[in-house]
Amino acid sequence: MYLDGSRDAPGTERVRSSLVLPIGIIVAVAFVCVIVAAVGSARRADEVAIKQERQLFVTGVRNHADRILREVKSIITLDHAVERIAANPDLQWIAARVDGLRATFFHYDFVFVVDGDDRLLFPSGYPGLDPIALRFNLASALEVLRGAGRRSSASFHVLSAAVHATAKGRAQATLLQIFAGRPALVAAVAIAQDTDAAAREAPAIIAVRFIDDEVLADLASRLQLHNLRLLTGGQAPENDYVYEIAGGEGRTISRFAWTPQKPGARIVASVFPFITIAFFGFLLLAAFVLRHMRGTARTIASTEKRLRHLAMHDPLCGLPNRIYFSERLERMIREVQNGGATAAVFYIDLDHFKDVNDILGHPVGDELIGAVAMRLSRVMRESDVVARLGGDEFAVIRTIASGAATLQGVADRIISALCTPYALADQSIIIGASVGIAAIGPHAAAADVMRHADMALYRAKNEGRNRACIYDAAMDADLVQRKLLQDDLRQAIADDGLRVEYQPVVSPSGTKMTGVEALARWLHPVHGEIPPAEFIPIAEHCGLIIDLGAWVLRRALTDGMAWPGLTVAVNVSPMQFRRADFAEVIERTLAEIGFDPARLELEVTESTLIGSVDNAEAAMLRLKALGVTLALDDFGTGYSSLQYLRRFPFDRLKIDHSFVRSIENATEAAAIVHAVVSLGRGLGMKVTAEGVETAEQQLFLRAAGVHSMQGYRFGRPTLADAITERIASRHDLASEVYIAAG
Repeated sequence: MYLDGSRDAPGTERVRSSLVLPIGIIVAVAFVCVIVAAVGSARRADEVAIKQERQLFVTGVRNHADRILREVKSIITLDHAVERIAANPDLQWIAARVDGLRATFFHYDFVFVVDGDDRLLFPSGYPGLDPIALRFNLASALEVLRGAGRRSSASFHVLSAAVHATAKGRAQATLLQIFAGRPALVAAVAIAQDTDAAAREAPAIIAVRFIDDEVLADLASRLQLHNLRLLTGGQAPENDYVYEIAGGEGRTISRFAWTPQKPGARIVASVFPFITIAFFGFLLLAAFVLRHMRGTARTIASTEKRLRHLAMHDPLCGLPNRIYFSERLERMIREVQNGGATAAVFYIDLDHFKDVNDILGHPVGDELIGAVAMRLSRVMRESDVVARLGGDEFAVIRTIASGAATLQGVADRIISALCTPYALADQSIIIGASVGIAAIGPHAAAADVMRHADMALYRAKNEGRNRACIYDAAMDADLVQRKLLQDDLRQAIADDGLRVEYQPVVSPSGTKMTGVEALARWLHPVHGEIPPAEFIPIAEHCGLIIDLGAWVLRRALTDGMAWPGLTVAVNVSPMQFRRADFAEVIERTLAEIGFDPARLELEVTESTLIGSVDNAEAAMLRLKALGVTLALDDFGTGYSSLQYLRRFPFDRLKIDHSFVRSIENATEAAAIVHAVVSLGRGLGMKVTAEGVETAEQQLFLRAAGVHSMQGYRFGRPTLADAITERIASRHDLASEVYIAAG
């Protein structure tokens, strides 16, 4: 039996958890992006720093070459330097001045002086230098200095050159080249500045400084390049930066390496502990948030489960409610349509439950609902759906064979279980149950299934209650017929299309008519005579009973004006009597017609009083004040509470015809009649026996002491004209008037 919708709760918890994971991923990705951005920024900072160091190195090398150039130029600015070198070469002076300055102040590795034809003037040679190789090595500087433009050698890199002599300077050039197999800085200056032609043919001085550890140390000190060195072969360490200087045709002249400064790496290294702390803090926070969110998700899921249970279950008895029942019915219909087992709906309505509420109170009624729910749950299977639809209505969905015998057997077990007496509030309570059954077919719809079950339930109640009926197609026709009759009845009331017949009420001897009971009759233009047992329930069901009762009352009083010696009795329905303006309607109708209130008798049943004791007492007292008499009809068939007889101002008791018919065959019926007569006389009430049909019944009732009788023995219900003729023929003008609603 599906009593709980909690199976959806784990899905809800999975939804909550699925929300936690994306949030965690998003935050983690954001954190990783921050780290990547920091590392990327540090890398870019390192790249910028390396670029700057590379630029500084290139500038430093060029500056070092320019310094050599300036020193060389300072040599040729000495007094008589041009004359002693260019005009008339003085080798002794050149050796003393040029080589002396080199060795004493400038510390070049080599200083050469060549003439205008590029022949070596000084020195005549250096130990270890091959003359041919020397001339080849000097050719690069001289090519640049003379502006030859060939520059075909791949072994030099021009750092700076000024090949056009002007008034402000001489032709000059600086190079980085391979000299004697080693990288060297070469500075060359023409010893002439008059004209460009003179510069191309002038002697020149060339200084050579090998790039050795001393030069690199000086550059490293000036440029703050750590571990600056010349790479002669092999690979530099991974963290070092290698810078290559290429000559003609892209050939590498020299490779330098140093350990670059990495400010980004230092920054990252400095903030890494904080990043690590932040990362673990984030993990801790994420774990805390995740735990909190999971706890919150569980709480929400649990709350949703409880709310769903409350929304889908009846708070009084714990059974599923109408909403849950509708969902399960839709699901069952789909299963049947998909080839599943056949099923049926059992629509259950408790008989006389309202009486329990009205007499014993709503707390006892609530206990009774809980007890009914427990019994239904026990008698049904675990797979069945048992629900309370509201009030005293229950329903069951059960997979079952569609055979009538099987369906009826299940319904009989339900009725048997629910009709067993209940021990509640120190009382034994007995109720009945009516069941409507509708099978769920392959083409069923939920609305149709419930409508069919409701029609079957209506049939069960009309057939006497405490039974079960299975829906069949004929019930649809009955429903259509009832709807048509309802419309026709409304029209008949509006068009004065009904009639009132009157049944005589006579003295115990049967010779004197003391009153009449007004009974509504309906001759349908198509269906003929429709009995009151058929159209009165229709009027009560659709609310027409108010208009019908008012119409019967007005017609009976109007006809009764012709019978001044008789009492006119009119039946009052519970719906009429419970209206707040009922007494006012009676008073107004009496005044409009001019009828004597003392001749009007209103008949009510015990069910009219149930549930509205205070209002009923107030209405009765007001009617009694008008002079209207009151009768308790069908006494003995309901609860027959003596409290009603003591509290309410009844003038008459009417013994139900079921007891009258049984007095000849059932001794207990005769005893009940004697008891009722004695009770009525003891309370000062008159007693009328209904349904008298035989002489034996009349004799018994007369001996028992009833005050009046009515039944077929004394006349069938007839029209007002017949009552008038009967009164005239018997000259019975001194009788009492008795009004009963039929």
